[in-house]
Amino acid sequence: MDDSVVVSLDWLASRLDDPAVRIVDVRDAWEFDGIGHLPGAVNVPFDSYRDESDIDRGTLPGAEAFADLLGNAGLSPEDTIVAYDDTHGVFAARFVLTALEYGHEDVRLLDGDYSAWNREYETTSETAAFEPTDYDPDPLSPEESPLVSYDAVADALERDAVVVDTRELEEFEEARLPGAVRFDWREVVDDETRRLKPEAELEALLAAHGITPDREVVLYCNTARRISHTYVVLTALGYEDVRFYEGSLTEWLANDGEVETGPVAASEGE
Repeated sequence: MDDSVVVSLDWLASRLDDPAVRIVDVRDAWEFDGIGHLPGAVNVPFDSYRDESDIDRGTLPGAEAFADLLGNAGLSPEDTIVAYDDTHGVFAARFVLTALEYGHEDVRLLDGDYSAWNREYETTSETAAFEPTDYDPDPLSPEESPLVSYDAVADALERDAVVVDTRELEEFEEARLPGAVRFDWREVVDDETRRLKPEAELEALLAAHGITPDREVVLYCNTARRISHTYVVLTALGYEDVRFYEGSLTEWLANDGEVETGPVAASEGE
């Protein structure tokens, strides 16, 4: 697993005193303050980096708005950021994807969430103080970005791309993109340890669904939250041709895109 993308609890624990490594907790403020958090973490709640108005590329908040959030948290473009939540990393992965899209070069997902950390390391209720910064974003160009549009996804359906639906079974059966493979994002997480499964197990699991590094992969869900986690995991495993359909099924249906319904045994890797 590439530690430039996903880092272990031990990796982070050994760097708590490194001022270049900054920890971002994306849980709600009441959890951060009332339950506790990792030492030195700053709170950037999930709802603060979503744009419900859908003005700027789906639910992304916009480069300037996101830069303001990071600046107010005392973060700089040169920092190594490690994000975590307490939901197996799905909300933190959305932060990672957003930061990458807006040009932060070194942002990583913690392998394991708050609960996993709390089993092995100390937490705190003390809030670290950081001076605000003037964060200057550098958004990726359309050519650099993994985000793809409705038209690009429609084109991918005509090729040998594997289109991956990361939602739950009942959602998948209600409506899905034509030929989509269902791969629940939670399949990569070990429920007992709350960490990612071993790399070899992940590769075998993905291959059983036809999701292999040699293929073009297009990810979607409903509103692009759950695919963030799958995107980060695939990237950490070395997949190079992974596309992220930000509009997901919500946009697809709004554009009257063709869908399939009902059960498909083959899509479950059977």
